[in-house]
Amino acid sequence: MLVKVAVEELEACKRRLAVEAPADVVQKEWERAYGRVQKQARLPGFRKGHVPRSLVKLHFADDVRREVAEHLIPDIYRQALSEARLDPVNEPDLTDVKLEENAPLSFVAVVEVKPAIELGDYKGVEVQHAPKAITDDEVTATLEQMREQQAEFRAVDRAAATGDLVVVDYTLRPDEHDPTTANGYHFVLGSGAVMPEIDAAAAGMNAGEQREVVLHFPDDHRIESLRGKGGSATLKVSEVKEKILPALDDDFAKSLGEFETLDALRAELSRQLEARAQTEQRRELEDKVVGAVLQRHDFTVPEAMVMRQIAHQVEHARERLRRQGVDPDKVPWDVPKLVGELRPGAEQGVKRALLLEAIADKEGVVAGDDEVEGEVEKIARASQRPAPAVRRMMEKSGDLEALRLGLRERKTLDLLIEHATVRA
Repeated sequence: MLVKVAVEELEACKRRLAVEAPADVVQKEWERAYGRVQKQARLPGFRKGHVPRSLVKLHFADDVRREVAEHLIPDIYRQALSEARLDPVNEPDLTDVKLEENAPLSFVAVVEVKPAIELGDYKGVEVQHAPKAITDDEVTATLEQMREQQAEFRAVDRAAATGDLVVVDYTLRPDEHDPTTANGYHFVLGSGAVMPEIDAAAAGMNAGEQREVVLHFPDDHRIESLRGKGGSATLKVSEVKEKILPALDDDFAKSLGEFETLDALRAELSRQLEARAQTEQRRELEDKVVGAVLQRHDFTVPEAMVMRQIAHQVEHARERLRRQGVDPDKVPWDVPKLVGELRPGAEQGVKRALLLEAIADKEGVVAGDDEVEGEVEKIARASQRPAPAVRRMMEKSGDLEALRLGLRERKTLDLLIEHATVRA
């Protein structure tokens, strides 16, 4: 098929395609569309599929035209992209569509494409990076966190103090709002879990005591109607509980189920912290090296890719809310503000991906089948499923190609770091 395409560069990443398909090709599609519609057509006095062509043209013209448009335009558009050698990153914005019988089809498609990146020097960048070893203090701090997680609270007959768990009954009376009451509510004093006025009032109270508290709701309160408002509360402490931390000894290590001694637990924590630190330091080094390479390259990125990146981040935020039991559709999102806040990071992320892709293309970096299979094997072992089944599932979902691209990017990062000058 001879499709005529005229390409105009509107911006660095935007192209305008003026497309035209010959009349004979268009008419063949009209004939096929008439046939398809005629098979389904129903009119009084005629059996399904036996409505004459003349009546189909008269009564089902819109259906036929829709059939032609839905089948022909996407096909002509794909051929136009092939002819123009373009690989858009978004769906086309179609305008000026002219579609009639016995006439050429023409339309204008505006699309965004990846930028043509003119690579300069990307080897030999110089960065400062000084990895730090895990210290005994960090291991001890982690042990303390584990003790906190294993802590018990026991009732005491004294006034509540910072760090105690208090169990309270309260009635909250915000100005211009109905009061709310709760019994058996508990929080740790000094943890910031409640309004500061309530936290301060509970400190020093004994079980059975009751106090009146004057409140002021902060300007950034999660409930918009309460922001900046005043109110009061009646607070009654029903129980005071003291935190009891387990002793840091061999018995504590054994209670975790995997260690015979405290020294064995410390050694394993040190190993885990070191592995985590190495991962974080590697990511930090990658960011520094890629950042230095990006400073040597100035190019525009497609708006569609930036908005896609922002959409991914928003969806991740929505998913976090769902895991916390919050319906994201009931959260008052300030979309323009959110997009503005996320845009710089999204643009940087797109630039990073496009630059690494361009370098990988130039260097001929590829992820071999054996490397891909190795990663699939790791995923299969972690999920305790057969590798062939995991591979089929990943192929179907598109995750296998994403895995291959991820490996390619990792190898490109290895190349850049290998040729970088890293100073402590």
